[in-house]
Amino acid sequence: MPRLPEPAAIILAGGRSRRFGADKLLATFELDGRVMPLLAHTLVPWLRVFDRLTVVLQPGSENLLQVVATVLPDALGRIAWVATPSAERGMGASLAAGVATRLDAGGWLIGLADMPLLPSTVIRQVRQAIIEGAMLTAPFCREQRGHPVGFAVCYGQQLLALDGDQGARSLIERDLHQLTRIETNDRGVLMDIDTQTDLLLLKT
Repeated sequence: MPRLPEPAAIILAGGRSRRFGADKLLATFELDGRVMPLLAHTLVPWLRVFDRLTVVLQPGSENLLQVVATVLPDALGRIAWVATPSAERGMGASLAAGVATRLDAGGWLIGLADMPLLPSTVIRQVRQAIIEGAMLTAPFCREQRGHPVGFAVCYGQQLLALDGDQGARSLIERDLHQLTRIETNDRGVLMDIDTQTDLLLLKT
C-alpha cells in the first residue's frame, strides 16, 4: 500500500484581537530566554516538528510577516502565508482557507496563533497519531481537550465546508467516538492569550 503524504500544519492567525484591545500577535514578551512577539513564540515549537507551516492571516497583515522575518529569519522559507478575506468570517472560514491550500497533505494539524506555550512534544504526538491512522486526535489535560487537533485526510471536504466562527468543534463533537486522546500534564495545550490579563499572567 502506498504511503500517504505527511500531514500539514495549519496555524490560524486571522482573528481581530478584539478582547485584547490591540493586535495581540505583535505583543512582545520574553519566553525561554527570547524576547519576541506572540506569533513568533507560537511558531517556534511548530517549526521544530514540521518542515513547512501554513499560517492563515487577515489581508493587510504584512506587519506580522515583517516582524516574524526580523526575529525568525531562517524560518521564512518554511512558512506559507495565506491572506484571505474569509478570515473576517471567523475561525471556521480561516480553517477552510488554510486546508484549501494543502489539499496535497495526508491530513491536517490545526493550531491557534495565540498559544505560545504549546509544547513541541505534543505537536509531534498529534502528528504521529495521524500518520499511524487516527481519524481524529487531540491532547487532553485534566480531562480538558486542548490543541492542536489532528484530522485524517477523509475529513478534507468537511473541513473545506466550514464557515463562521465555530471552527471544527461541531465535527469533533459529532465524532468523539473516533477521537484518539493524547494525555498530557502540560497545560500549554489549553492556554491561549485572549486578553492583556492573560499575557500578564504568562509573564509571571
